[in-house]
Amino acid sequence: MTDAATPRPATNQPLRPQPARSALVTGASAGIGAATVRALRSQGWDVVAVARRRERLQALAEETGCAWVDGDVSQEADVERMRQAAAAHGVSTLINIAGGARGNQGIAQAKSEDWEWMFQANVMGSMQLTRALLPLLRAAEGGGTVLNLTSTAALSSYEGGGGYNAAKAAQSAMTQALRLEEAEHGVRVVEVLPGMVRSDEFALRRLGSQEAADAVYAGVQEPLSSEDVADVVRYAVSVPQHVNLDQIVLRPVAQAANHKVIRRH
Repeated sequence: MTDAATPRPATNQPLRPQPARSALVTGASAGIGAATVRALRSQGWDVVAVARRRERLQALAEETGCAWVDGDVSQEADVERMRQAAAAHGVSTLINIAGGARGNQGIAQAKSEDWEWMFQANVMGSMQLTRALLPLLRAAEGGGTVLNLTSTAALSSYEGGGGYNAAKAAQSAMTQALRLEEAEHGVRVVEVLPGMVRSDEFALRRLGSQEAADAVYAGVQEPLSSEDVADVVRYAVSVPQHVNLDQIVLRPVAQAANHKVIRRH
């Protein structure tokens, strides 16, 4: 028993000092990447936003006060500039959002250029930037973090999704291997796997027309938003450093599985 006069520790105080929080976020020109920058900045994080579209990054910087680097994560010269910016800002958290899908053809009609793009954007880009930043993350005060945004497409395949399924499954496998390799260096590795997310560009870029993109979400009540996913990402990298949320799967209620979507007309 504790004597009533004994001072009790304040439960709302952290157990240890929290290091300064600084993150590099890829895919930041739109959708989940841009929403993640906003979510982190709203909580006082120092953020370096990365994407290919310079004008979008400039607008995001004016809105949020983030730093930015324009470039392609699949190009090693651009990755080096990102590494330099990360070092200058003392980045301890890498959030790989950049990626995407192209095409919905079956394997018999698969376009090699679409598959090559998906592997470059989702797998090679994440690997190259992670490889470049690992020395910084290992040396980060209190420990570093890598968060990879994959997809429920990594968990179960569907017709017309072979290339995206393969790319996201590869990115997921890479994430699991990274977790095993970096635990001894104090780097935690998180994977967030969203299901159906309605964003401005994902389905449009994949399918090539607004009509086809709109059909993906037709009748679906409240698909996830970019902000929904960004809030989960923000939470996952903000919990105490000894807590590793290995895999977080999130879907809208209307999507019970990749192949089961409730549509109400």
